Amino acid sequence: MTHYEDIKKQIRELFINQKLAVLSTHNSGQPYASLVAFLGKKDLKEIFFVTPRTTRKFANLSADSRVAILINSSMNLDSDFHEAVAVTALGNAKEINGAEKEDVLSLYLRKHPYLEAFATSPTCALVGITITTYVTVKNFQQVMELHIDQ
Repeated sequence: MTHYEDIKKQIRELFINQKLAVLSTHNSGQPYASLVAFLGKKDLKEIFFVTPRTTRKFANLSADSRVAILINSSMNLDSDFHEAVAVTALGNAKEINGAEKEDVLSLYLRKHPYLEAFATSPTCALVGITITTYVTVKNFQQVMELHIDQ
């Protein structure tokens, strides 16, 4: 297995095993981080989350679509320094509507069934991030990049 295939496998495992990620947006140069329940596509090209349209994160990404989202396997243990994997995905976010929204929301709710009332609320937006780059860190400081072709 090539090291790129190994990176892809680690990212897919995080997509399956982790429910939460940290989304980073910004406004006028001021960073802002938010915890989101996410869904990642198997082809690694997109990550999705749901948020009310009245949130700071939605206002920030509406003003500038560039975002970063961090997914990691840490459990707040000493062993995390040698065993945890963290992935930062860089990309551009936009609200998803129409038939695509129905398809993605169905997959999202399979992963997060307890969020159905929230995710289907008319005040919430389904947001998709088109990923350009993944930066993975494991063994505390082993860093690798994976660029995604769209």
